[in-house]
Amino acid sequence: MAEEIRPSAVYTTNETQELLKVSKSTMKRLLKRGLIRANKIGGQYRILGREILHVLSPDLEQRAARSYLDLKRKVVRKINKW
Repeated sequence: MAEEIRPSAVYTTNETQELLKVSKSTMKRLLKRGLIRANKIGGQYRILGREILHVLSPDLEQRAARSYLDLKRKVVRKINKW
């Protein structure tokens, strides 16, 4: 059974590598090119789950942003009518 990736969880590079099913060299390349944003803590990278999810499904983030902006426009229109 596949592990669920939690957006607010913090993962190590090894955990991320296992979740994405990529080699160590590919993981290094993703970090070096900035395709996965990470914070370096004590000489080791820590990666938020939302960054892993972004790599797996970048269009999901775009759809969520569009949905948010649509909702925001509707709310602003409603408030302006008052």
